[in-house]
Amino acid sequence: MAKDKTIFTCTECGGTSARWMGKCPSCNAWNTLIESSSEPAATGKNRFGSVHASLAPTSEVLPLSQIEAADFERHPTGIDELDRVLGGGMVEGGVVLIGGDPGIGKSTLLLQAVDALQRSGMNTLYVTGEESGAQVAMRSRRLGLPDSQVPVLPEIQLEKILHTLQARQPNIAIIDSIQTVYSDQLTSAPGSVAQVRECAAHLTRTAKATGTSIVLVGHVTKEGALAGPRVLEHMVDTVLYFEGDTHSNFRLIRAIKNRFGAVNEIGVFAMTEKGLKGVSNPSAIFLSQHSEPVPGSCVMVTLEGTRPLLVEIQALVDSGGPSPRRLSVGLDRDRLAMLLAVLHRHAGVACMDQDVFVNAVGGVRISEPAADLAVMLAITSSLRGKALPKGFIAFGEVGLAGEVRPAPRGQDRLKEAAKLGYTTAIIPKANAPKTAIPGMQVHAVERIEEAMGVVRGLD
Repeated sequence: MAKDKTIFTCTECGGTSARWMGKCPSCNAWNTLIESSSEPAATGKNRFGSVHASLAPTSEVLPLSQIEAADFERHPTGIDELDRVLGGGMVEGGVVLIGGDPGIGKSTLLLQAVDALQRSGMNTLYVTGEESGAQVAMRSRRLGLPDSQVPVLPEIQLEKILHTLQARQPNIAIIDSIQTVYSDQLTSAPGSVAQVRECAAHLTRTAKATGTSIVLVGHVTKEGALAGPRVLEHMVDTVLYFEGDTHSNFRLIRAIKNRFGAVNEIGVFAMTEKGLKGVSNPSAIFLSQHSEPVPGSCVMVTLEGTRPLLVEIQALVDSGGPSPRRLSVGLDRDRLAMLLAVLHRHAGVACMDQDVFVNAVGGVRISEPAADLAVMLAITSSLRGKALPKGFIAFGEVGLAGEVRPAPRGQDRLKEAAKLGYTTAIIPKANAPKTAIPGMQVHAVERIEEAMGVVRGLD
């Protein structure tokens, strides 16, 4: 009996090799080749030879100026935080891929969203490949949706799912999850690179041809990336990541890719007994509740997409040994070392023999340089043992020459802080408001030593 021929497929790019190699010959990623059975020779029939063979009817070539551009029709889900991340709602014919850790709340949120869409008069379909219909019904009752009319299809075979989509023509369809779906035209197991790529391609073509909005739920690897080939993210229109600690009540949804809205937009949710609820004031999550100001704490305003958020930066400076430690959580460690050098050279604050620990409260990760000024003020406050005034905020990038550079959308940051009751701000001079902000005293500075002098004058 002839032995089945095997090939090695890359989990990152989907490239194939006849033998195992440490590095993928297609994308040069290391240790990504896995063994699988080769597919039988293709028959004369094209796998895509169906009514959905093309994304759109064949048309003549036209210059962009002659093509009519119309806005996409959106269907709001009724969940404000989800609509914010999507850019206003589900787009007709759009494909959304949402990934996250097991138990983070992906299926819960989508069941709430599809139920709200069904109640608003939309034609929906919930395809579950991981649970039975009874399990979905039990979750629906736990969420307080006992009379939900959402149609549920427990199925994992792609051809049956496509047939149901063509017969029912839903406006919104949820596929939970793409790793469980398989096609009879391939011999590999569900969840393999070939199956995920093939099934996602067929579902994407169906969405574009029929106008059905499809949401794909994706598994993630232990590193937190979406499982399957990276081409999966290129196929879809929107990629959302569900973030958060399963031991915490708060969840974040972050848009990594969005063809119909802003990227790096976030939505904040709280997990309750009745499912996920949007958080109207997410800044409260990232602020510690101190009855009185404490040394080493400084509040800054960061931007997540179009949303300004207040985040508390905490610093602890302690006596170190011959090799002092520099540790940061939520901020770049290399940038912390650079800021300490600038602090010593231009502001005369020496931490050479001190351990320095910096933390962004609430588990948020700040990547923008506008946190520089708040980090330096928090370090100085901890070193001096004197707290910054109550209702104090700061933001601004600090250069190697000691200059304080402007942050984007400075006016929006100040307005958000004033709305939440903050009364004193140190900001870059280029971000100084043209008109006074009621209830807020703004100090615009050009250099880091000038900012330190302003803080000493506020003590």
